[in-house]
Amino acid sequence: MQRFAMHRKAMYICSMQTELLKGTLSTIILKLLAENGRMYGYQITQKIKEISEGKILVKEGSLYPALFKLKEEGWVETEEENIGKRVRRYYSLTSLGVLEAQRRLNEIFLFIELLHKLFDKS
Repeated sequence: MQRFAMHRKAMYICSMQTELLKGTLSTIILKLLAENGRMYGYQITQKIKEISEGKILVKEGSLYPALFKLKEEGWVETEEENIGKRVRRYYSLTSLGVLEAQRRLNEIFLFIELLHKLFDKS
């Protein structure tokens, strides 16, 4: 019975993360690029996995559309580099992207603070 309860809780956490991640993935990407400079796609997914201790797993089907949108907005630029027989695409922030990353981080920290107020039981 306890095992079932833990499994059910894990399923809930995964579905909850999916919804929460949709609204924050681009901000997470901007923050990582601001902190790490240029990064390639797989590196971004692994950094998210590492920082979240494996609790947030971003798939290519979510990552690359988000990166494409950030590039369309002018916040991210790309650079291709040949690695052996492969071409690796690196992403980095533009000067506008640096400003957008800071704006979004300020916004999300304010939102988190407001959520704490809304859900605090005291």
